[in-house]
Amino acid sequence: MRIVVALGGNALLRRGEALTAENQRKNARIAAKALAPLSLENELVITHGNGPQVGMLALQGASFTDIEPYPLDILGAETVGMIGYMIEQELVNLLPKDKPVATILTQVEVDPDDPAFDNPTKFIGPVYTKVEAEKLAKKKDWHIRPDGDLWRRVVPSPDPQHIFELRPIKWMIERGAVVIAAGGGGIPTLYNKKGKLKGADCVIDKDLCSCLLAQEIEADVLIMATDANAVFLEWGSPSQKAIQAIHPDALELHHFAVGSMGPKVKAAINFARHIDGNSVICSLHDIPLALEGQKGTTVSVHVDTAKFYSAHKAP
Repeated sequence: MRIVVALGGNALLRRGEALTAENQRKNARIAAKALAPLSLENELVITHGNGPQVGMLALQGASFTDIEPYPLDILGAETVGMIGYMIEQELVNLLPKDKPVATILTQVEVDPDDPAFDNPTKFIGPVYTKVEAEKLAKKKDWHIRPDGDLWRRVVPSPDPQHIFELRPIKWMIERGAVVIAAGGGGIPTLYNKKGKLKGADCVIDKDLCSCLLAQEIEADVLIMATDANAVFLEWGSPSQKAIQAIHPDALELHHFAVGSMGPKVKAAINFARHIDGNSVICSLHDIPLALEGQKGTTVSVHVDTAKFYSAHKAP
């Protein structure tokens, strides 16, 4: 079975943790322990988020005033190397010595006319109090939005259109490698008016890019590992309900926040419809049972829509 696993930001940094190399290494080790057994019986491609890491690099760059800050595409490429290196090394330490593991820098095309450039929504960097965030926004000309009880910087997040490194990714999969690709949603690129490829100062949603990658390599399953056990209806209320399995048409009737579960739900719906495969949203540790439908939320066109409607009516 060919599986794409998209690791959420908590795979390398849990909410509230300091952005130290030690903490990221510890969490990479936890992720590797969960994924290594999966790679022995399946073809495995791993993607990952990079919001905290790219935000940290942006902050570091802004503090160095002798030169212009590096754009987000270059910072994204730096995080892909850093995070991929950590995950790759931890996997190598667990897998048989003849099992190849490779990280590939992945360029992803975006549309320069995507309306997302005029409406920043993607969280990057650490969390702040409202007062701290407002001061930084004024000083650095940032866009900010609330993220739960705290505040974070937001940047444009256009939809992924094309993955340039598909051929080498497929080549490595077919030769038995565990491939780490499309990290952080891929390195955002676009064609300028002269037809030349260049970087774009934005970030791409990791789950939407993982969905595109899973479609293009014809994966059987797309797993989005997050810090939630499943997708919940009426989240945060006394009557919240976890969804075990759902048809994409039924899931689409419900609203989920853009800054949290929204992109995962959109990706799950797109993948289930496009390739007739299963999308799974679950916690990292629940992946083995989620593949069997015992944990997490499975989105599939094979779920009986009528039964779901009788159990959970859309608001």
